[in-house]
Amino acid sequence: MRDDEILTRISALVSEEHTLRDKLAAGEVTTDEEHARVKELETALNQCWDLLRQRRARRNAGEDPDDAAARPVREVENYRQ
Repeated sequence: MRDDEILTRISALVSEEHTLRDKLAAGEVTTDEEHARVKELETALNQCWDLLRQRRARRNAGEDPDDAAARPVREVENYRQ
C-alpha cells in the first residue's frame, strides 16, 4: 500500500468514526455497538499509522518503503508509549 493509499484509508476510518458518533447521538446505534466499532476503528487506525511510519522510516534510511508490512494487531496494540 502506498503512502497516499494509507492516508486515504486513515481518512475513511476517521470519517466512519465521526459518522458513528453522530449515529449514537441520534439514537441510531446503541452505546455498546458504538464502543465495539470504535475499538475496531482505533485498531485499524493504529495499524495504518504504524505502516505509514514504517514506510517513512525506510524511505529516510534509503530503503525501499514497499518492503514495509502491516504488523499484527497484537503487536501494534501492545506498543509501550
